[in-house]
Amino acid sequence: MKTNDTHEYVAQLVWRGNTGAGTVNYRSYSRNYEVVVPGKEPLSGSADPRFRGDAALLNPEDLVISALAACHMLTYLALCAREGISVEHYEDRATALMQFTDDGGGSFVEASLRPIVEVTDSSSVEKAKHLHARAHELCFVAQSMGFPVRNYPTILVATKNA
Repeated sequence: MKTNDTHEYVAQLVWRGNTGAGTVNYRSYSRNYEVVVPGKEPLSGSADPRFRGDAALLNPEDLVISALAACHMLTYLALCAREGISVEHYEDRATALMQFTDDGGGSFVEASLRPIVEVTDSSSVEKAKHLHARAHELCFVAQSMGFPVRNYPTILVATKNA
């Protein structure tokens, strides 16, 4: 990719929460929505239950931390593949902390990624651990965040079943 290359991402957001009266008051409508990205399955979402949303659906805050964790993982796996490190398993217990203000607003103030990675070769453990810093530098989503994103990776050596 060149420095000045661009790529546009497109999503259509459709509110599905008109229960008949529109937004006549704060309690009169559902927070449910649908995200449609051309050529992909629609994603149903809602607000966080704290804001009268449906707890069974993903909310925007869930999507932020999920996008951050997924971008880091995909960048990391690509780096490992290029460096000849074989990853057998990857999972992350990502968290993000939001701070609210007295006026009803708020923002994320930090996020933490806690990837647990299993590699096949014990000699690659240190390099695999250090590649997380490079993945953070290259992750488009992490570099777009206005808050610190911390990484606490754990690298294990995969055991083969006998």
